[in-house]
Amino acid sequence: MGHVPTLHVELSAEDTLEPFVEQGPRLNDLQIIAKTVCAARMIAAQSPDGGLTGDAVARGDAALAEELGLLIDGATNYAIYMLDPKGRVTIWNRGAERIKGWAEAEIIGRDFAIFYPADDIATGKPEADLAQAHACGRIEEESWRVRKDGSEFLAAVTITALHDDAGALRGFGKVIRDITREKAAEAAIVRREHHLRSILNTVPDAMIVMNENGIVASFSAAAELVFGYAAREVIGQNVAMLMPQAEARDHDAHLRTYRHTGERHVIGAVRLERAMRKGGETFPIELAVGEASIAGERIFTGFIRDLTNRHATERRLQELQSELVHVSRVSAMGTMASTLAHEINQPLTAIANYLEATRAMIGDDDTPLLVDIAEALDLAAAQSLRAGTIVRRLRAFVDGGDTGFRDERLDVLVEEATSLGLLGAHEAGITVTKTIADTTDADTDAATVRVDRVQIQQVLVNLIRNAIQSMASSPRKELTIATAPDRDGWMRISVTDTGTGIDAAVRARLFEAFATTKEDGMGLGLSICRTIVEAHGGRIWADGIAAGGTAAGGTAFHFTVPLAAPLESEPDD
Repeated sequence: MGHVPTLHVELSAEDTLEPFVEQGPRLNDLQIIAKTVCAARMIAAQSPDGGLTGDAVARGDAALAEELGLLIDGATNYAIYMLDPKGRVTIWNRGAERIKGWAEAEIIGRDFAIFYPADDIATGKPEADLAQAHACGRIEEESWRVRKDGSEFLAAVTITALHDDAGALRGFGKVIRDITREKAAEAAIVRREHHLRSILNTVPDAMIVMNENGIVASFSAAAELVFGYAAREVIGQNVAMLMPQAEARDHDAHLRTYRHTGERHVIGAVRLERAMRKGGETFPIELAVGEASIAGERIFTGFIRDLTNRHATERRLQELQSELVHVSRVSAMGTMASTLAHEINQPLTAIANYLEATRAMIGDDDTPLLVDIAEALDLAAAQSLRAGTIVRRLRAFVDGGDTGFRDERLDVLVEEATSLGLLGAHEAGITVTKTIADTTDADTDAATVRVDRVQIQQVLVNLIRNAIQSMASSPRKELTIATAPDRDGWMRISVTDTGTGIDAAVRARLFEAFATTKEDGMGLGLSICRTIVEAHGGRIWADGIAAGGTAAGGTAFHFTVPLAAPLESEPDD
């Protein structure tokens, strides 16, 4: 052989370094490069021209030269060869012959560019690689190379620049390993992983994989949708970040117990738990956890099903069932009301007739006692007729017929209703204040509203009676009945008391059917009030009155009724 400026080595993946098995551990490419370069430098130092002449070997250590030869030829997994500064092959090992396909006699002295694909040669890559190795001392890359038969293989390439003691470039050492099958196997693993992940990502339930310490290793696409986190935000973190505080403490305790005792709390069972989204919202889940062991390490896979929609559906179903029961009860109530209206109206008519007959028998006698009796009979007859009117209106309301909307003076309507609703108020120690306002136009007369007088009076009477009952045990008993302009075209009627008040939670459902604050109440009064008011196009609501100083709390009920349409003015003559 000539001088030793450059070493180039190529090894296939399936071979082993058999000559070195008995001498110690298997050599890797870095060890091979280091020993080869060291040996080359020692030999070069013994020969002025850097060549492996007989004189140099005689003056040097013959054993070292033999070791170098064994090192180069024995590394059959690697193609190891050397190049002179111009890139010509000077040393060629058996591994290079096996991997590349060229025998030593065929390749010595030829330019190393023959090992590159044609497109790399066209772009000047061979020369660029040597220039980079010369500048940097060493380069490593994975790129394609060409065998003698023209086939290509993927190679792990290391090029090392070799210098003498004076720093002059002597050549290059190259070590190449065929990694085609290795990379194909890695690519197959990656493809299988991607395939498996794509399958798992189609699972509608969230899937989370964690180790025995609770650290998340995998977070599926469905889990991202359920919890609101991107996978990168969760992987590497403790799974407890996905749980409310109490559940997180329990989870960590269960993991510690399981590691020490093997006692299971969650594994292998389906449980209903609560989880927490990224925004802090907690929600119900169905959790199933499985366990596996990989390379002696335990991993746990949790499958999580978000039950939010299921629970909402179940609640809606319960609401529909309740509404169905409610409709059935209201229907029965309507039938009962219609029957009662028919049955009660006849005795009421008879009562009125008897009262009128009795009044007629008294005649015009001016005896004081008879005068009082006559007045009482007149009032009783009027109220019996009023009761009959109420019954007929109730029946009409239940039947959905015409309930008689007419223009009514609001002050008269309120006065009549309060006269009936306030019966017994004075004896109960209740102070009553009435404030009746006109319309928003100060020049007009008292407000006129378009209502069914009997129905609106029933609403007002019901609110007044409720207010009186709420103040039964209150130290301060004040009742205020007021009217005031509301939005354009509407008047507001308010009934305010100083009673026990109503909780906000109760007020939210106060006007629902069968909702009541009374122990013996049916919960229909305010529901009917709302139905009547809404039938007039108005609205009804309740406000709580906060207690302050010595004043107790209370409740203010309000409802609105429409103003009558103004009369069109007659045209001037």
